[in-house]
Amino acid sequence: MKNLFIISAVFILFLKCGFLFGKEITVCSECGIKTIKEALDISQDGDRIIIKSGYYREHDLKAEKSVEIIGESFPVIDIDSQGNGFILTKENSSVSGLIIKNMSASYVKDLAAIKIENTSKCKVLNNQLLNTFFSIYLANSRECVISGNTITGNAVTETSSGNGIHLWKCRDIIIENNRVSGQRDGIYLEFVISSLIRNNLSEHNLRYGLHFMYSDSNAYRNNTFISNGAGVAVMYSHYIEMTENHFYHNWGAASYGLLLKDITRSRIYKNLISENTTGIYMESCDKIIITENEFSGNGWALKIMGNCSDNILSKNNFSENTFDIASNSSRNKNFYSENYWDKYDGYDLNKDGTGDIPYRPVSLYSMMLEKIPDSIILLRSFIVDLIDITEKAMPVFIPETLADENPRMHKYQYDKN
Repeated sequence: MKNLFIISAVFILFLKCGFLFGKEITVCSECGIKTIKEALDISQDGDRIIIKSGYYREHDLKAEKSVEIIGESFPVIDIDSQGNGFILTKENSSVSGLIIKNMSASYVKDLAAIKIENTSKCKVLNNQLLNTFFSIYLANSRECVISGNTITGNAVTETSSGNGIHLWKCRDIIIENNRVSGQRDGIYLEFVISSLIRNNLSEHNLRYGLHFMYSDSNAYRNNTFISNGAGVAVMYSHYIEMTENHFYHNWGAASYGLLLKDITRSRIYKNLISENTTGIYMESCDKIIITENEFSGNGWALKIMGNCSDNILSKNNFSENTFDIASNSSRNKNFYSENYWDKYDGYDLNKDGTGDIPYRPVSLYSMMLEKIPDSIILLRSFIVDLIDITEKAMPVFIPETLADENPRMHKYQYDKN
C-alpha cells in the first residue's frame, strides 16, 4: 500500500511537471508537423510551438490552449486576405518572432493579425506586422504585454483601415517599445483601465498616434508621436498621466499635438511639444496640471476653450510659437504662473528672475482668428501689430484675468531623465 502511494505521488508530480514545462512542437516544411494549424490542434497547455524559418500561407489560427508560439529567424505567415491571423483565447499564451502580413479590410468584422480575446497574461513580442487591417487586437483581456513589435500599414482612408494596437474593455496592459505607422490610429484604447503605454514610436498614421476613449487611470510616458493626423487624443477620460512624450510635426487644418476633450484630474508633465499646428487643444477640461513642458515652434502653443476651468499651467517654456495662448472666451477660469514667455518684454529690477509686471499671453488678433479664421491672411502685417499694441495699452477684448503674474525672465533648463 505504501509503495502504491509513492508511485501515485510520483505519477502526479510527473503530470504536473509535464504541464509546467510541456513539450516542444516544431513546424517546418521538412518536419513531421508541416502546418501551424496542425501544431495547434495537437498542442496541450504548456507546450512550445517552434515555427522554423520559411513561408506559411495560413489563417484563422486559433490557440485554445496555453501555448508559446515562437518564430525562428522570422518565418513569414501570409494570411492571404482570408481572415484573421492568430487568435489567443487561453491565459499565459504568447506569440513572438513572426512576420505576419497581407490582410484585407473588412467593414463587418474586426480582423486582426494577432487577436487576444477574453483572457489574461498573454504576450505579443517582437513581431513584424505588414499590411494588416487591425494588427494587434485585445478584447476583454487583462495583464497582457505588447512589446517590441513593428507595425507597418498602408492606410489610405479611415473607413478602410484599422488600428495598429487596439484595446477594448481591458485593464492592466503594458504597451512598450513598439513602432507603429500607416494605420488609422497607431494605438487605440476604449474602456481601458490602469494600463501603461511607454517608449513607443507612432508616426504617419491617418488619424491619431494614440487615442483614448472612456479610459481612466492610465499613463503614457516617453513616447514619440510624429507626423500623424494629430498626435494624441484623450477624450472622456479621467486620471491620465502624460509624461515625457514628444509631440512633433503634427500639421494640418485641424491637427494637434495633443487634443483633450472632457478630461479631468490629469497631469501633463515634462513633454516636448514642437512644430504642431496646435500644441495642446483643450475643451471641457478641468483640474489638469500642465507643468515643465516645452512648447516650441507651434502655430498655437495652447488653445484653451472657455468651458475649461481650474487648470494649472506653471513652469512651462513658451518659445518661437506664432501664438502662445488662444481662447474663444473673454473670461478666464484657469491659473497661469511662473512660465517663461519669449514674447515677454517686461523688466526685472530686483534681479530675482521673475518679471515685475504680469504677462498677458492672449493677443487680440488670436481672438479675431477664433471668430474669423480667414483673417489669417493678415498674419505678420503692420495692421496686426497695431491692433495688438493698442489692445495691450487699453485692454478691452482680451481676457483681463488671463495673465501670468510671475513670468520668468529666462528659460527653464529641465532635467533630462
